Amino acid sequence: MSFWPRLGHFFTTSANWTGADGIVHRVVLQAELSAIVVVIAGALGIGFGFLLGHVGRGGLVAVNAANAARAVPSLALLTLLAIQPSIGLRAGGFLTAGITLVVLAVPPILTNSYVGMREVDADVREAARAMGMNGWQQLWKVEVPLALPLAVAGLRTAAVEVVATATLAAYVTVNDLGVYIFAGLSTQDSVETVAGSLLVALLALLTDLLLVGAYRLVTPEPLRQRRGARGAQVLRRERGAARAVGQPS
Repeated sequence: MSFWPRLGHFFTTSANWTGADGIVHRVVLQAELSAIVVVIAGALGIGFGFLLGHVGRGGLVAVNAANAARAVPSLALLTLLAIQPSIGLRAGGFLTAGITLVVLAVPPILTNSYVGMREVDADVREAARAMGMNGWQQLWKVEVPLALPLAVAGLRTAAVEVVATATLAAYVTVNDLGVYIFAGLSTQDSVETVAGSLLVALLALLTDLLLVGAYRLVTPEPLRQRRGARGAQVLRRERGAARAVGQPS
């Protein structure tokens, strides 16, 4: 039997969908791990990013330090944590995988949150003060709503990375979709490897679509209209330039 019929047989076999080693269980486990990580990383990244962006001190140092942490390979960090007696394979490897993924997820969230807060127009801040708002009112009623879309964009990037990288959790005995990939590679079973990869890609795509909706939800209508108009203006400029050089637009 060739590759594609075997792949189709893998997905249409009911035994592959049920039980502790079934697709449904592993998808739920990977989604659960990813959701917990994204919530923790979101709280840390958005919280510190907004705070540092609001006070305007220490932000660049924190952002650069967080981005420097991204240079550490996730698999290397996962292995390092797994051999620590105090962490090891506690909670079935969840703790080790969770810490590793949080380290991966915080930098883009922190960076976007900080930049979003710093890019709030100074005139808007001044107008808020002129209306009699104190520091906390200015932060929560003006700055946070304007910075939140960029923070959610960072959360979206981090969430997709986490879902994709969570497959490494199988390396520390977490029974998620990574098991298919690791098992397929070790046994040279291309069907199992590709099936696991397709499931991870689908889960990442669904996560991305969910957070696209969240991004639109938190973006104020005037900002959406302004960005839409700006995008249309850029497109018109590109088409004009293409016509000028005789290229099809």
